[in-house]
Amino acid sequence: MSKVRLVIAEDETMSREMLARLLALEDDIEVVGTAGDGHRALTVARAQKPDVVLTDIGMPEMDGIALTQTLRQELPSTGVVILTIYNDDERVFSAIKAGARGYVLKDAQPEEIVQAVRAVGRGEALLNPSLTGRVLEEFGRVARERAVDNAVFAELSPREREVLTEIGHGRRNKDIADRLFISEKTVKNHISSIFHKLEINTRAEAALLAARQGLV
Repeated sequence: MSKVRLVIAEDETMSREMLARLLALEDDIEVVGTAGDGHRALTVARAQKPDVVLTDIGMPEMDGIALTQTLRQELPSTGVVILTIYNDDERVFSAIKAGARGYVLKDAQPEEIVQAVRAVGRGEALLNPSLTGRVLEEFGRVARERAVDNAVFAELSPREREVLTEIGHGRRNKDIADRLFISEKTVKNHISSIFHKLEINTRAEAALLAARQGLV
């Protein structure tokens, strides 16, 4: 039977040691490294190439979300389980968007943590049951928001989309004009049309919409 090779990243020494002892008791889990901060966890993961990294979300140096993003890029076959005392939506969504496949609370029963490690080790995903409904609701909201955006963005001309993309990158009118080989007056006219069609009033709103639409 192949074992799930696990790295544990937790800045609280007692919690880290307790988790390591607890998980090492499982016949199908092998703890191949531990770390007290995100940078150390990344170093250990690079060396060990584990199946799963169990990481606290609020570590020093590099938090669990940043660690997850980096692992997803460098070690895409390594799954991440986020372990945290926090039970707020923003952290849940950030962790999932970063690529975490498991999310359990620190006050969960030990078996729940074991189950999450096993599931992610098999390539599956596992969320704490109390979080599932909120995650689905948020993803549904984002999907509805994107659908509305798509309908509105369909009214923009190809040139207006180009100008909006440049706004999303934070460029000034003169820079936009130079990059698109048009006059500043033309840029201003396009921006006025964009604001009217998208029903917005500021460049910040335009940049946000550009980002949400994936233009930047």
